Amino acid sequence: IERKVAMVIMAHPDDAEFSCSGTIAKWARAGAEIHYCSITSGDKGSEDPEMTGPKLATMREAEQRRAAEILGVKSVTFLGYQDAMLVPDLGLRRSLVRVMRTIRPTTLVCQDPTMRYIGREYINHPDHIAAGEAALAAVFPSVRDRMTFPELLDEGLEPHKIPNVYIFGTTVPD
Repeated sequence: IERKVAMVIMAHPDDAEFSCSGTIAKWARAGAEIHYCSITSGDKGSEDPEMTGPKLATMREAEQRRAAEILGVKSVTFLGYQDAMLVPDLGLRRSLVRVMRTIRPTTLVCQDPTMRYIGREYINHPDHIAAGEAALAAVFPSVRDRMTFPELLDEGLEPHKIPNVYIFGTTVPD
């Protein structure tokens, strides 16, 4: 039996819910093991003048965990990067490689780093772009190459190949 493990990497809690949660629920019901990795905790996404970043992050993490529980997601990881400040640098890539080598997914689901603007309706959040760029750079070549981030080998995290990649939030679905 083929091992089916999917990892969803997203910039913010709720990104998966508004883009691919139907697929995630279907895969989980079919027996796949699903893991979420939210790079931030969404600590900036409120217009409420009484809201604080730490309070909002706590709320959004709890909401994400509850949504994941409903969908059948096995684990949720929060990397703790600041909302609205993501850049696809080597530090973020290393963090994602660490999570990928730990979970060892057979499928990666991530945001489209090329989607910037849809008509007059939506300007893509820069964190979505950065998250997609970092996730794709991590899956190829970093997670599979032994000599990339050799310090992860010292942590017992061996290279891993992820054969399937799906991108959400794209203007060119296939």
